[in-house]
Amino acid sequence: MSDLKEILAQTVFRQIPGNYIYAKLKSVPDNPREHFLVSFDEDEVTVVTKVENYEKLKAVERNKDQYALIELRVSIPFYSVGFLASVSTAIASKSMNVLIVSTYSKDYILIKTDKTHLAKESLEELGMKEA
Repeated sequence: MSDLKEILAQTVFRQIPGNYIYAKLKSVPDNPREHFLVSFDEDEVTVVTKVENYEKLKAVERNKDQYALIELRVSIPFYSVGFLASVSTAIASKSMNVLIVSTYSKDYILIKTDKTHLAKESLEELGMKEA
């Protein structure tokens, strides 16, 4: 557990500007680089994008909520056993839902915009520092 505490203490987070939404599309968008995330599997195409980009999409539907995007810069991303469990547990303990996206070198969490301050408090309580 001390290794995890050390990793959490070395993790820096920052909020990425903007309000984000989740949308389900008919097909991959024309310019995927305009969006934070474009994911597709055999069943659907999902996009996480800023609210102002929604009108450019050929969306089937979207989640009604808006989210803040928080980047987590983990010191050793592939070897942080329990890291995301700690983050999601801390956030859930304050009665919030968290959506998690992991990339090769970073993790991101999406929190409803009206709960952003509580999410940041949760991360700081884990020992993380805001950039």
